[in-house]
Amino acid sequence: MVSTTDEQDQGVWLTQSAYDRLKAELDELVAGRPAMSAEINARREEGDLKENGGYHAAKDEQGKQEGRIRQLTDLLRKARVGEPPATATNAALGTVITVRFAGDDETEKFLLGSREIAGTTELTVYSPESALGVAIMGAAPGESVTYTTPNGKDLTVEVVAVEPFVV
Repeated sequence: MVSTTDEQDQGVWLTQSAYDRLKAELDELVAGRPAMSAEINARREEGDLKENGGYHAAKDEQGKQEGRIRQLTDLLRKARVGEPPATATNAALGTVITVRFAGDDETEKFLLGSREIAGTTELTVYSPESALGVAIMGAAPGESVTYTTPNGKDLTVEVVAVEPFVV
């Protein structure tokens, strides 16, 4: 079973384009810090802070931006940038998985990887830390696994196909 700690130790796989997009977002947020500070100072000058909605809104926005800066900094520090695997025989980071849920004739196809890649593909992206991701990690086509969903329901899924992610 892959835990959150294992994933953090391994790093997060990102394509070069996803890394570049996230780095640009981080740079923009960091560059915007002085403007945010100036906005807070301007709102502070408006008077009583207890009843100053503009000040509180600016402080909330600053908190959100600082949180995203910390998240991106951590993610990019741990990122393993590179091409997805050239071949794929088992479910792994950077592979496209086709599954069929028990009792369903339809299949579902998704990328197993960081949700930060979601902006670079039309595929649904499942994190390897998700219940489904943990369950199928390492599974080969033809294997069935049962996992518990966040709402406590047990689901069985068959891995139908595993293929490399084509950027």
